[in-house]
Amino acid sequence: MSTTMLPPSPNATKTLSDERREWIRIDDRVLLEYQLLAEMVDVPTPGLPPATHEAITAAIAKPTSDLLLRSGEQLAQSPLLPWMMKVDWLLEVILKTLAKMHPEGIPMAQIADVTLSGGGIGFPSPLQFAAGDMLRLKIILSPFIPIHTTTRVIRSTRAKDGINFDIATEFIQLSSDDQEHLIRHIIQTQAERLRGRRNHAS
Repeated sequence: MSTTMLPPSPNATKTLSDERREWIRIDDRVLLEYQLLAEMVDVPTPGLPPATHEAITAAIAKPTSDLLLRSGEQLAQSPLLPWMMKVDWLLEVILKTLAKMHPEGIPMAQIADVTLSGGGIGFPSPLQFAAGDMLRLKIILSPFIPIHTTTRVIRSTRAKDGINFDIATEFIQLSSDDQEHLIRHIIQTQAERLRGRRNHAS
């Protein structure tokens, strides 16, 4: 993915180790929801395509799929798995019903390919935001860790597909707990990918 981000402005109270952790970044696939800070909450963002049935199915299935990938046989053999699948099915039915009732779209996180770091996030969007725009974001890390944050758009450039825009942002409001969740997710994902490459090579 071509989207890149600028590192956050150094903070005098942060240690060098903390600053280095913020620079670490990965390409990832997460559930993402965003809207301009000036827009009404719980109202679909104008210009964003409404969630299709396929997008709803994929969004609901992703957390359970991610959990299965990370837990392996332990969860696959657990009696909890059928209940999780049942909850997923019920949520999917509810969201698809709401989507039918509101053809203009319903606000919900959808799967997006992003670039993540402790200091910001880059993502593709059909909307062209301006540098300096403030966005309200919800990021759901696997298996199901919701991050609520406010970001400032650093850059908005036309994507290679000629349709979307590559949006680069920096976090403006991010709790220390959410930042820690984010950095742990990045480090864990890097470690898992490295182990996968080593296993594949051997």
